[in-house]
Amino acid sequence: LTYGTGFHVVLDTIPSLMNALRMVWVISRHYNKDERMVPLMERIAWEISNRVYKVVDLHTLFKEDRAAAKKKIAEAKSTLEQWKKCYFAVRAQIEISGREQHWEFDRKRLFEKTDYMASICQDLYDILQVITEEFYNVFGPELKAVTGDPNRVDDLVRAVNGLTSPMEELTFDLFSIESAHDWKLIMEEFKEEVSVENVKQIFVQNLKDPPLYKNQPPVAGAIYWSRSLFYRIKHTIIRFQEVEGLLASERGKDVKQIYLQVAKRMKEYEDQKYNHWRDGTEQILPLLLKNNLLTVSSVTEEPITTKESVRFIVNFSPVLQEIIAETKYMEQLGFSVPEIARYVALQEDKYLRYTNGLKNMLDRYHKLMKTMNEAETKLLDDHIQELWRVFKPGHRRLKWNSLGIGDFIVRCTRAITKFESLVHQIHNNSEDINNALLFIESTNLFKFLLSKNGDGLPKVKEFFEYVKCERAKDVTHMVRKYSTIPQLLMKVEGRVANTNSGKSPKLTSYYAYWENRIYQVLTQLIVKNLQAFNAAVLANVPLFQTEAIVSVSEIVLQPNASEIDKMAAQCIRDCVEVTKHFVRWMHGTCIECPPQPVEEDEVITFSFYSDVSQNPLIIEQAVLITQNVHKLLVSLSKYLKQWKRYQWLWKLDKGIVMERLAAEKPACITFDEQLQFYMKVAQEVTQQPLIKDEQCIRLQLAPLVYTVQENARGWVISLGKLLNESAREELFSLQEEIQVGVFNSCC
Repeated sequence: LTYGTGFHVVLDTIPSLMNALRMVWVISRHYNKDERMVPLMERIAWEISNRVYKVVDLHTLFKEDRAAAKKKIAEAKSTLEQWKKCYFAVRAQIEISGREQHWEFDRKRLFEKTDYMASICQDLYDILQVITEEFYNVFGPELKAVTGDPNRVDDLVRAVNGLTSPMEELTFDLFSIESAHDWKLIMEEFKEEVSVENVKQIFVQNLKDPPLYKNQPPVAGAIYWSRSLFYRIKHTIIRFQEVEGLLASERGKDVKQIYLQVAKRMKEYEDQKYNHWRDGTEQILPLLLKNNLLTVSSVTEEPITTKESVRFIVNFSPVLQEIIAETKYMEQLGFSVPEIARYVALQEDKYLRYTNGLKNMLDRYHKLMKTMNEAETKLLDDHIQELWRVFKPGHRRLKWNSLGIGDFIVRCTRAITKFESLVHQIHNNSEDINNALLFIESTNLFKFLLSKNGDGLPKVKEFFEYVKCERAKDVTHMVRKYSTIPQLLMKVEGRVANTNSGKSPKLTSYYAYWENRIYQVLTQLIVKNLQAFNAAVLANVPLFQTEAIVSVSEIVLQPNASEIDKMAAQCIRDCVEVTKHFVRWMHGTCIECPPQPVEEDEVITFSFYSDVSQNPLIIEQAVLITQNVHKLLVSLSKYLKQWKRYQWLWKLDKGIVMERLAAEKPACITFDEQLQFYMKVAQEVTQQPLIKDEQCIRLQLAPLVYTVQENARGWVISLGKLLNESAREELFSLQEEIQVGVFNSCC
């Protein structure tokens, strides 16, 4: 303990030393009594205290490196506490063992000194912590840059350095229990000075950008912040005045002087903030009250006639709102405020009511304008202009100190309500027109005949006739829907122009808009239907059936590929020509254009067909379907080529073949081979599939199989006849020979 090189050696020594004392207590006959053991322990406690006393020197402690000083004080405190901690640990072990005499030593003699010194070390550590963490870490280049006053920051640093001066110049023993009262006064003075310096630091640090409470205006909030700091140090000073002699000392007087300087600086700050606000308010407030209620702005560079680009904004300056808030807070803080500011602040509820009314009104207007497309905006141009005329006083004549603001809001609200009703009526009509167009666009122009029993597909001609018939029915419904559109537009005309002619000049662009929409819908109708039909052609689901037959000694489709191609092409043309039923309107109207005579007996009807049929996408889709159908038919023709190996059955002349065979007078085995061959052919074709599905076409092979079988049987019959004739001749010849032989034998 006495000669260890550092506190860490002492800390490691104390536990083993205490265990050794326990052993001495047990085995020694001299130290096994309280009156001998306590002085020994008291001597050890004195040695530990003395070690700390020598190391902790206040004259040099605060001049050392702060981190090293803090570490030294922390180790000293731990050493003092370790002594008591180890004592009670060993004492508890003795009690648990139950075999040794308990330690019931005088704790005051053993720990009073070390406990007091540990508390002093804690005070010293707190002082170093405050100086290091709360002051020196803050007083750097950053604070100088923020405050813009490096000299004041340097003054603060010097003031902080002076906080420890009373401790470096102590006239009493720091670690003496008899000096506890004097040390307490020193610590109280330090805490007071730290409190003042801390507030001073906060004040300087946040001078240009003081922290504000929520909803506080900047000037009154800054003054409120400054006063709150002042009340903090004032409360501390008042509390210290209650302690006798604390502020009467030289150091106490210095602390009080610092307090007065800080308070004076805060008062100057308040006065500066207030005077600047008052002068600025008196100048700017009359100008703000002369602002118009509304301002007009354009969100794009387009002409102002583009109604949806024009926005009306409530022109209630945030500065005016801020002045109202500042005025209320300034009066609460006890400042006198300009009369005009007080008057405006008293009218806050009225201004709030006006601004809310204007904002709600304009939000309603802008929301309504966003629901309108360009065609509707042009349609309602006169009504929008009329609405703007109602708005005009708000951005031309009425000021925030004008009378009649409430009446203006009422007039605007009524005008918007009226305009809103008109827009909703037009939107309802637009929805009806869109529903009609949706019905047209979603019509299926390729309805297929479904087999009733699940396997009976229609023939080619029957299939295309059914599609044509169903399409005609659907076109009738589509045209009926189309004919309702002019009637709906006339309703719009009645509400907008108060006429019902179908040719109002005010609706010219609106008619053109809907005619263009009809063109788009019809184009989509044809494109989607052609795409769907093309998908059906390519799908592996048969839609109709055709037969493979023998015609003029050739294996062909029935109907043939050329006819199927033509029927498919005609079906596609019919689909596109559906648009001929949708008659165009006369220019600038929604009235259908009547048929126009071209020659004596010829008239032309202007329809959407001429435009829709020229659409590149439709032309491309029509060509694609035609190509796919043609490829499909070519594929079926290739499949039928394998049946050409049976063509000789009907192409060869049976009579000639039989004559040649008869002339050769073949043996019976030859006939047998020939008969077996033809019977095998007839049997072979029966094993071929009778149906061939290729994408959308089902090829029926039964007629072809039947033809092959019948021709094979024909050859069998012909061979049978030839065999019969040949056998008969042979039989007659044999009979004749027998008869001649019998006659000769009889003679």
